[in-house]
Amino acid sequence: MALSFILRGEDQQTPMIAPDSNAPSPAVLSLSGSPRYQNNNPNIEGQTFSSLDAPSPSPEKKPRGYSSGVPDADAIDHALKKERFNAEHPLFHDLAPEDSYKDGVYWADLPGSERRSWVNTQNHTEVMREVKHVWGMFKKDPLSPLSVYTKKYVMGGFGLFTEGYTLFSIGNLGALYKAVWPLCWKTHQVCDANWVAAVDYLQIIGIILGQILVGIEGDWIGRKAGLVQDALVMTIGLVMLTASWGTSLEGWVICYGFSQFFYGIGVGGEYPMTSTTAMESKSVAGSQKDDKLHRGRNVVLAFLMQGWGQLFNQGILIILLLIFHHSANPPYSAVSAQWTFRVSFAIMAVMTLWLAYFRFYKKKYSSAALKKSKKNSRVNQSGYDLHSLKLVSTHFAGRLIGTTMGWLFNDFLFYGNKLFASTFINIISPSSAGNVVTTWNWNLVNIGVSLVGYYLAALLIDHKFYGRKRMQIIGFLGDGVLFLIAAIWYKELSTPQHIRGFQTIYYLSSFFQQFGPNCTTFLLAAEVFPVSVRATAHGLSAASGKVGALLPAVIYNYVDTRTRFWIVWPFGIAGVIVTMLFIPDTTGLDLREQDRYWAFVREGRANEYHGIAVHPRHLSWWEKFVLKRHLQYDAEKDRHQRVKELKMLWEQRKNAAAEEREHEEEHEEEGELSHGAFHHFNAIHEKQATPSNSSTIAE
Repeated sequence: MALSFILRGEDQQTPMIAPDSNAPSPAVLSLSGSPRYQNNNPNIEGQTFSSLDAPSPSPEKKPRGYSSGVPDADAIDHALKKERFNAEHPLFHDLAPEDSYKDGVYWADLPGSERRSWVNTQNHTEVMREVKHVWGMFKKDPLSPLSVYTKKYVMGGFGLFTEGYTLFSIGNLGALYKAVWPLCWKTHQVCDANWVAAVDYLQIIGIILGQILVGIEGDWIGRKAGLVQDALVMTIGLVMLTASWGTSLEGWVICYGFSQFFYGIGVGGEYPMTSTTAMESKSVAGSQKDDKLHRGRNVVLAFLMQGWGQLFNQGILIILLLIFHHSANPPYSAVSAQWTFRVSFAIMAVMTLWLAYFRFYKKKYSSAALKKSKKNSRVNQSGYDLHSLKLVSTHFAGRLIGTTMGWLFNDFLFYGNKLFASTFINIISPSSAGNVVTTWNWNLVNIGVSLVGYYLAALLIDHKFYGRKRMQIIGFLGDGVLFLIAAIWYKELSTPQHIRGFQTIYYLSSFFQQFGPNCTTFLLAAEVFPVSVRATAHGLSAASGKVGALLPAVIYNYVDTRTRFWIVWPFGIAGVIVTMLFIPDTTGLDLREQDRYWAFVREGRANEYHGIAVHPRHLSWWEKFVLKRHLQYDAEKDRHQRVKELKMLWEQRKNAAAEEREHEEEHEEEGELSHGAFHHFNAIHEKQATPSNSSTIAE
């Protein structure tokens, strides 16, 4: 058999069986750290399948399930049949964990009213559990909840914090540059207009390059290499931005632009690395139950550090300008502008250098499990899993279209949001024309609205009746409709009498951007793909998004503001269509199960998989109505497959005791083979070794 590993935590091996029974068994299982199965039914203590099977044949006949004393691989456990599978079965909690099943039935298979009741009860129970847990922590130490939050999410998303700070700073400083050096940045009398425009283009190109290259590197070499490299590249880029100079204004602009390009490479790598690490890290993901119930929240809470970086940057810029200019009012001197932008970059350079230190010396990684995944797929440890990449582009082609195009439409809409600010600020505060601080103050309000959207997304993204897919659809639809309203009634809304309505649309579009596609595209681009090429697929999707950011940066130079609204709103509707067609709803789906399905796909036997990864609930419209993959789903057949796989794991666990001792320093969490399952198969083995025992042994 080929034993693959799903990347689920730092030094955490979560076994999964690939269907190739002829492949070698190179991996090692460890049960250390796994929770012990609590048997709530004393009547089945020590029982095996044989005591729950159909009656054994008469002694005269060869016992069913045996061939020369060896268990028959085709034997059927009658207790796994739908009408008989219940809590009496020794492997009930392994095959039907309570966080996803009710009385042995998968939650998505429950009747409508019963499903709603089960989901609402689970959500209420989990909320109360978490509230009690946080309150208990607070009573012992009022700062402990903040400490845990910082360790889990702030540190996990700190790279995006630095990225949000710097990229937002670059955008904000553009207004200051135009106010201080208008002949260069505004009228282009002393600077070539192409070089000024190239500042934005070079930044985006650098980000695209980093997203693709570091995404590949993360799957090829490992997550740690990608994350440490990102921090170092961003540190050098920030030093270059801080020290950028030239013998003329145009020379400085050119140096500034290439510094942004270099910094952008590091920023681009943060997207695939942060997403995959937040999803896979034990310190964030925790147990398998926590992963299924809160995986989306774990990723989004790391991702929203981008918003906190923007808020921190805006506050720093306002404070620095007030310090060096001694006032918020124009005109601003070149000296105050120089000090403001250079010190703002220098502050983040120090913080990013510390991040590189933390990632190299302090942070723990899951790359060991990624290497085991390569080993079990017979990929060289230092090599790249090209076979899986090819399969992703074919078997999951629809998903790749959904994540790449969804991110492209999202970033195009994000630039549409920026169209509002300059219009309503000039009307609301006509006396503040040219006042950079006024613009920055309004940006602070918009960032606050965005953070509300981020946190609400984290709150609802794991709710089974809302989830990622519906959140993305509603976010795209909300933005599309809002931009359409702005396009139709632009003249009326841009008058002093109705400008508040225009401003409201601005803030609502920011809210739906975060409480929608900006968070979900970041999560889904990693979640819907297998571990061996997860970072690559995420990098490609994110790079497509930056193409979406590049398009309006070019197009908007040639059309007026109202025309821009007419151009941007269809991208919201297109995002709705692409999401509905190609994005699966993975809310509540165990990623171990998804990677178990991938093992079958990789062996060319996808049609033999019958588990919940092909449940209609977790497939896109394309996969259901065109590819018909939902027809493979069969809960009863899947139970038989999983029991055989568990027994194969047990056999390997028994045969690998010596090798396991060599790896006993690795601390692992929950695996597919629980203590209950392990001892159950031991009992089978002992009965099988007894010659007088003629009971049926089912796989």
